[in-house]
Amino acid sequence: MKTILEIEDLRKYYGNAHSQTKALDGISFQVMQGEFLGIMGSSGSGKSTLLNCIATVTTPDQGSVKIKGKRLRELKGADLAAYRGKEIGYVFQNFELLDNLTGRENVLLPLSLHGVSEKDGGKRLANLASYLEITDVLDKFPAQMSGGEKQRVAAARAMILNPEILLADEPTGALDSKNAKVLMEKFAGLNEDEMATILMVTHDCGAASYCKRILFIQDGVIVHELRRDFPEESRQDFYQRIVKVMAQLGGGSSYVL
Repeated sequence: MKTILEIEDLRKYYGNAHSQTKALDGISFQVMQGEFLGIMGSSGSGKSTLLNCIATVTTPDQGSVKIKGKRLRELKGADLAAYRGKEIGYVFQNFELLDNLTGRENVLLPLSLHGVSEKDGGKRLANLASYLEITDVLDKFPAQMSGGEKQRVAAARAMILNPEILLADEPTGALDSKNAKVLMEKFAGLNEDEMATILMVTHDCGAASYCKRILFIQDGVIVHELRRDFPEESRQDFYQRIVKVMAQLGGGSSYVL
């Protein structure tokens, strides 16, 4: 597999020398094409800051983020807009759907923003909608959808331009256990069937058990790494290993998927 994302000595500090928070304190790792990587840690560990640096929402103080060899700091104007729209897809914890648009319109919005015709995206929409089981809600407004349906519509929107990497920030955080399980099964399927590269931030061990590899962050540094042994290791066994590490770090899961 090829390396798609490279994080090198990433640092992000807040405050001054007298009262400084080291959100990221020298993090380095790589993401391979087709990988499903989880980033875990308790609240305040730095995992969301990491994701925001990759999404160019936050600018790191030091270090670099490269995607397919391109250094993000060097992207400007149209190139930066293209990166944000076409090379990454972002799934938020709270859906971030536009209430005045239908599910279909929400999913297709990135096409119009980046000059892609709806005709060209039509087949992609049909395939995603079928796979994510949202075909019957495409003509509904977000207020008419369940939380699980909203998040699957949000996932389709993030995937509609077939991005190089899908970023997911606590995607199950606003869902009950049943809808969380459905969403994670869909993510795992996209990874297996379409070789989608997924980088997911989560504090939930059940959600993380669907990943192939997990990096654990504490106080802005990577403190541990787990890999799921395929096909010998069941997801439940992997879950138990994740729970043990999170217990040592002072975190855990509110439910089992």
